[in-house]
Amino acid sequence: MAARVIPYPALHASHGGIWIATAEGTRPIGRGEAIRIAADTPVILLNAPLVGQRLGYPELSGLDLLELFAFLYPARFAVPTPRGLARAVDLSPPDTDEGVAAFLREAAAALLAVTQGDWPEREGAWTAAQSLTRLRWPWGPALAPLLAKPQVNERWLFSTLPEWEEQAPRPAPLTVAIPPADAEARLADLTGHGAEERLGQRAFAAAATDAFAPRAMRDAPNLVLAEAGTGIGKTLGYLAPASLWAERAGGAVWISTYTKALQRQLSKETERLFPDPALRRQKVVTRKGRENYLCLLNLEDALQGGFAGRAAILAQLVARWAAYSADGDMVGGDLPGWLPTLFRRNGPTALTDRRGECVYAGCPHYRKCFIERAARASAEADVVIANHALVMVNAARGRETTTRPTRYVFDEGHHLFEAADSMFATALTGQETIELRRWILGPESGGRGRRRGLQARLSDVASYDEQGGIAIQDAIEASRHLASDGWLGRINEGAPFGPIEHLLAAVRGLTYARAEQPGDAGYGLETELAEPTPELIEAAAPAAAALDALVRPLVTLGRRLEAVLAEAPDWMDAPARARVEGAIASIGWRAETVAAWLSLLARVGGPVDPAHVDWLAVDRVEGREYDIGLHRHWLDPTRPFAEIVLKPAHGALVTSATLTGGGDWETAEARVGAPHLARAASRFEAKSPFDYPANAEVLIVTDVKRGDLPALANAYARLIVAAGGGTLGLFTAIRRLRGVHGRIADRLAREGLPLHAQHVDPIDTGTLVDIFRDDPHASLLGTDALRDGVDVPGSSLRLVVMEGVPWPKPSVLHAARRLAGGGSAYDDRIVRARLAQAFGRLIRRADDRGAFVMLSSAMPSRLLSAFPPGVGIARVTLDEAVARVQARLSLPTHIGHEAAPAMHHGDAG
Repeated sequence: MAARVIPYPALHASHGGIWIATAEGTRPIGRGEAIRIAADTPVILLNAPLVGQRLGYPELSGLDLLELFAFLYPARFAVPTPRGLARAVDLSPPDTDEGVAAFLREAAAALLAVTQGDWPEREGAWTAAQSLTRLRWPWGPALAPLLAKPQVNERWLFSTLPEWEEQAPRPAPLTVAIPPADAEARLADLTGHGAEERLGQRAFAAAATDAFAPRAMRDAPNLVLAEAGTGIGKTLGYLAPASLWAERAGGAVWISTYTKALQRQLSKETERLFPDPALRRQKVVTRKGRENYLCLLNLEDALQGGFAGRAAILAQLVARWAAYSADGDMVGGDLPGWLPTLFRRNGPTALTDRRGECVYAGCPHYRKCFIERAARASAEADVVIANHALVMVNAARGRETTTRPTRYVFDEGHHLFEAADSMFATALTGQETIELRRWILGPESGGRGRRRGLQARLSDVASYDEQGGIAIQDAIEASRHLASDGWLGRINEGAPFGPIEHLLAAVRGLTYARAEQPGDAGYGLETELAEPTPELIEAAAPAAAALDALVRPLVTLGRRLEAVLAEAPDWMDAPARARVEGAIASIGWRAETVAAWLSLLARVGGPVDPAHVDWLAVDRVEGREYDIGLHRHWLDPTRPFAEIVLKPAHGALVTSATLTGGGDWETAEARVGAPHLARAASRFEAKSPFDYPANAEVLIVTDVKRGDLPALANAYARLIVAAGGGTLGLFTAIRRLRGVHGRIADRLAREGLPLHAQHVDPIDTGTLVDIFRDDPHASLLGTDALRDGVDVPGSSLRLVVMEGVPWPKPSVLHAARRLAGGGSAYDDRIVRARLAQAFGRLIRRADDRGAFVMLSSAMPSRLLSAFPPGVGIARVTLDEAVARVQARLSLPTHIGHEAAPAMHHGDAG
């Protein structure tokens, strides 16, 4: 089928210039003319928000090829660059920036031609195109005429999705031990018997079997800590004993990660365990928190008029995706990470259940629900790939108790401390209280959408059970004392309404009084909850009374619902029972939250709790306040983690390449909760097989003055040019990242070196990593999220540049932990761990070569032990560093490597 002629012009804007392509040819144009053309004529674009940002015209819209790709190929991924799109539609990529505009017209023609051929995703397309055309989707007029009306009406999405089925409860796992030799034999099966034998991997698999041994006493799991350097192959090393135990014991092993990138990588590795896709879908399930999955009820509301404008177009494209998605995961699943960002802030979050408002069996789509399907599939699976947060939430909130795993593998185990720190924290803030108010009351002032209050969700129970109905009314009445819409404005004007807003006003006043510094940059403020003022103490009492009046009816309601379940009236069928059980869990979680707030308020003017750290904060970004409140964190968050997650388990393997990073085994044990268990953990260590001294070096640049932004930007530009791209630049402050990017992006573009940046480009982090991985000449600037968990092997990442020593950010919480953890030695351990993780991005396979550059003359020698033994470390001038980077990395044999193929990333962080 010949590609159709496209009548529209195509616009391409990069840091190297702006070009317009028409049937007559391509010409460079200025920013003003580009904006005029885009405003007057439909233009073909690739990633409209990014082009709009480069033109300084954020409202730019047009015929975005990424939206067309998402319509034609739902649940498929393409790297959102000219090169990535060329590969996805089987075209030759443009050689130059100037050639991109003409290529975009060619790509548009090729995409539209898909509709005329053998197209697997044709089902549902005609109906969706009609809806999108009515919504004035720019592609509608070009696309709709190409789609023939089907002879039989296409089925509505909600009738095409498969239903899950109830299963009998799974029996408890059998008591079995896995002999180390069996694990080694299974590993040989997984790697292939002709594969090069890796002794470290074999030893790892054997050591990991201890975590699957039968438990000897209650609350004392078999805990194995295993540090396996990069290149050991720890994933297959633990999949071998884990799969054997699941097979022989008839139980599920939950493998928990910290980053979505590793979840995807793990899912890929399980293809070796179960090569047959159908069997693999039964045996391996990926689980995430509820807020990651598409909510079908929210989608139905959006499709039926709940969304307007661009958000309504997004809803139609998401519906197209939902019909073809493997699991309905909108955050890191098979929904391209770039799709929601094309719609800026319009709607993506409203399509998931972020507020815990699920009505469970009360939902008409309950039997097709992606979340429920994943939960049921994981109950029958051998391997469940989860994340640290979900594991902790399930354990803490008593979810899925009948299918609670007895064996865990915690990969990326060095992140358990921070995951627990986040999970077991308490925040009594304006935003948190307004969310609770909305959950109880539902929409108050003409709010759109399907959100329902507590009364609407439980109306049948309230009418059946008088005491339950009274408790609902009491909770509704008490919730009116929480912060409400417009609370920030009222507090700023000195006119708070109600006890909670008065409390927040007192918090704000004291925080500004004690934390604001001269020359403050307008970012967040915090101060200890110590020596509170009389105003704060006076405000705390009525706030506590208001929260107490709220927690009581919530607890009562939970008990009444349990009684209703126990007595089981005639109308309570299985779906109604499931809905009540869901409501009990949801109400219990809220009641626990309010009880934690009360405990925090009791601290105001009261005794110090040595197990916790309490402080007041005003959250701001660039001078704009967005939240105010009181905060409480555990001094050691591994205490509740050990109590709630580890003690009920029978065995757990905690592994990472940098488990002892920055310290020793005692440090590693302290950061995963081992000291709080009765049985000592076993330790295993396998060093990386890579030749770091031959393949990498560390350069500390001594002549870039701290605080000199032009000098810092110049250093980054020269180093990136010397390496020919392939650079990951890490920053400790977003402001400096943006400042450097603004100074060097155009300069690098003139050298043919693309530059991408977190917090600058309107693209999600996972997609930025995909773009970086896909082009060996590209470079990426980012913050902490990119220091760890970014796996970019090959020539795409050959230089890591850090702007300075990554000292921990001074905060009330850090100060308390520093005091408890040994003062400056505690800081040093954190910095060494961060350096080890950043250096770990560099050498990901045996033939990688790289350099690590620190732009700080103040780098203390005592921290250099963070790097692998034997790696050359030199303090040099910037000129010397540039020369050495060029000599090491610009070798044709190295740069000529083909870039690693792009993996699909929704979010790498």
